[in-house]
Amino acid sequence: MAERDSAPGGGAPLVAFLTGAGISTDSGIPDYRGPQGVWRKDPEAEKLVTYDHYMTDPDVRRRSWLMRGESPVWRARPNAAHEAVARLEAAGVPVRVITQNVDGLHQAAGVPARKVLELHGNARSVVCTECGARSTMADALERVAAGEEDPDCLACGGILKSATVMFGQALDPKVLGEAMAVARACEIFYAVGTSLQVQPAASLAGLAAEHGAQLVVVNAEPTPYDALADEVVRDPIGTALPRLLARHMTA
Repeated sequence: MAERDSAPGGGAPLVAFLTGAGISTDSGIPDYRGPQGVWRKDPEAEKLVTYDHYMTDPDVRRRSWLMRGESPVWRARPNAAHEAVARLEAAGVPVRVITQNVDGLHQAAGVPARKVLELHGNARSVVCTECGARSTMADALERVAAGEEDPDCLACGGILKSATVMFGQALDPKVLGEAMAVARACEIFYAVGTSLQVQPAASLAGLAAEHGAQLVVVNAEPTPYDALADEVVRDPIGTALPRLLARHMTA
């Protein structure tokens, strides 16, 4: 492995996490590609979060708003895995979380928002695809509940969508750049609950390994990066991650 870069700002070694849908399944939010995943059960559901379908088909948008209103995200609470990461950060260990999730559960568990990079945005906000105006998802869903099947932007009349990155959209280059810097700088990189199939997020695991980080994959199913990993854990995330992170607390 290549020599590892220094942690941002120097100081103690950095522990980084790349988290995917699997870390939130214990909170009642189903994953996408697992055996019980959303796409396995309803392949058509993928259209609801695909940008081209969303922008060109009003029926897809109507169904998307219904899906958002029924999302388990609104009643989800952090689980033992989220709490383990938050405890590690609270103990003074330098931690950065790079998440593919849009549920905000890392922040709800207590990880400071400034230490969480949301690669795919956040489901609790809405953005206009025309003028860029932002508002809350709660406000948009109130309009849907009042009878607006496909609410438009109150500022310009443009199409509204959740402030998340849909399939077919590029990641925010600033957020991705910060995530790459974390991957290059960390001493340990945990890939947790992610299939490591979606690029460019998945490549962060390889980038960390190339720069000398210890790579730990915690996922029920095999990933394309298992061969690079120093440790692969298949145990349930809710029990495995607290156990794995406890060793940093006593180091």
